[in-house]
Amino acid sequence: MKNPETESRSGVSGSAYPAKRFARCACVAMAMLPLFFCGLFPPMAHARGMSATGASPKTIVDAAGRTVVLPEAVRRVIITCYGGATHEVSVMGAADRIVAQPSMQRFPNLLKMYPCFAATEDAGSFENVSIERIMALKPDLVIAGITSPRANRKIESLGIPVVTAAIGRADIDALLAEFRMMGRVFGTEKRAAALVSFWRERLSYIRRRVSGIPLSKRKRVFYLGSESSLSTDGRLWWGQHFIAAAGGVNVAADIGPARQVTLEQLLVWNPDVIVVHNDKGSISPDRSFKANQRMKNVKAVRVNRVHPCPVGAFWWDRPSPEAILGIMWLAKTLYPERMKGLDLKKETVSFYKRFYAYGLSDREYESFF
Repeated sequence: MKNPETESRSGVSGSAYPAKRFARCACVAMAMLPLFFCGLFPPMAHARGMSATGASPKTIVDAAGRTVVLPEAVRRVIITCYGGATHEVSVMGAADRIVAQPSMQRFPNLLKMYPCFAATEDAGSFENVSIERIMALKPDLVIAGITSPRANRKIESLGIPVVTAAIGRADIDALLAEFRMMGRVFGTEKRAAALVSFWRERLSYIRRRVSGIPLSKRKRVFYLGSESSLSTDGRLWWGQHFIAAAGGVNVAADIGPARQVTLEQLLVWNPDVIVVHNDKGSISPDRSFKANQRMKNVKAVRVNRVHPCPVGAFWWDRPSPEAILGIMWLAKTLYPERMKGLDLKKETVSFYKRFYAYGLSDREYESFF
């Protein structure tokens, strides 16, 4: 007589055991399919631009209007432009993430606050960058100027995200948006929001103080971008916003994108005040004006209203986080009576402590001027 138990173990027909074993094998095979296909194809989350955690990617819109997908962690950053980008990163508390940037030797006050910048590598700037050096440094992100599209495309071709900064082509609203963008890049949105609030509060104060001055009575200002030539900023450049925010009238507003002007044109404009970009640390540019017999006929020269712009960690007359201090300085220079309540030293010391985490001494503050 046949033993049913023996027949079942030996696989004789009529047993339920083979069906059970087949079902178990099928389950194992189904469980292995995802592993098999993941080896052949990239995960769908990554293919669609999602992060490894399955969340949507973190993106920003940069100064060029491009949507840039950010890496999950931004620990190593290369900067390939001037124009305040280093300072924007610094006030976001991310100075230690910069692994390469153009030399900051022209900004000694910045080097006092961040001594590490003196030894930071230089991978080039604008269109003149070293692709080999950038590759060797393995950045998570490159911050580049909006004026160097060819070099920026080369960097992007390496698979490195490039975030463009305005570097002088922004108006105030665009600059504040750039601060918020940098905050998102480095995960320091609260610091960025505090910086934007600082700006808005001071701009509002200046507007209130000068609002009662008729346009015909506003100080007419000529912004001299270089002591060596008569270059200036029309309404398309930062100088326009610098002057207007302080309550002045830019005499060169209508020259469009051009920047060079003639002495004859300056004589026609006959500005009340001349402010001079202080690139070389000169403290008395009015001497060169007074030495020029024709310049002596310009009202600003005649009444001793030629002023070099202060230089802190960056030029106060160029767009950067501390440009608001330059706007306050200019407002106080143009309308000292209306700005009596504005304590520029107190505002500057407060700004440096709050955003650079640096205690500015009296001597350091005076050196700005």
